[in-house]
Amino acid sequence: MARLPRLTIPGHAHHVIQRGNNGQTIFMDREDHEMLLALLQQYALSTRVAVHAYVLMPNHFHLLVTPETADSLPRLMQSVGRAYVRSFNRKHSRTGTLWEGRYRATVLQEDRYLLPCMAYMDLNPVRAGLCLEPSEYEWSSHGHYIGRRHDRLVAPHPAYWQMGNTPFAREEAYGAAVHAGIPAGDQRELTESAFRGWVLGDPAYVSELQRKTDRRLTKGRAGRPAREK
Repeated sequence: MARLPRLTIPGHAHHVIQRGNNGQTIFMDREDHEMLLALLQQYALSTRVAVHAYVLMPNHFHLLVTPETADSLPRLMQSVGRAYVRSFNRKHSRTGTLWEGRYRATVLQEDRYLLPCMAYMDLNPVRAGLCLEPSEYEWSSHGHYIGRRHDRLVAPHPAYWQMGNTPFAREEAYGAAVHAGIPAGDQRELTESAFRGWVLGDPAYVSELQRKTDRRLTKGRAGRPAREK
């Protein structure tokens, strides 16, 4: 079966995952983390992509973004990926690929999955045993959303602004939401949808998106198509 093209729908939130080749480490030190974040900030502006959230893990990273045009996200990932590998290889005296093939991504229904996706990303370092609390992990956007620091890369989604009428109220509400965690089913759906490229949303949302693209958005039924009567 032919591989489906990556899905990019302008104006909608996308959950993106890029992994290191064969699970290899892609961040060796602080400078590597800072380099990737600087590249994301630089190219997100030029490619017109709003970066709502991120987390950099030792061998992969997640982004939650909204592209402005159909080619905004592919251009961002290509530009950042190439520039980072050049810098990484030069600095660490290595050659060859760093990434495990192409990035994975899918579209999320914002009013249902955007905030759970942010919490899922913030909790990733905790699940991996890198810290006890999301606030302890430096390489994610969590600190920005709970008021610990200002991150120029981050462009909050309207769903976050709706969490409170003041900055303090939003920070408190978001921190509480992350602390409460997300259901195991949501966690599984967020992971699988990104890797398989299927839209994550209810039937009405998927139907609405399907009118904007010819690319199939959900997994088809197994077996042969039914014959017309």
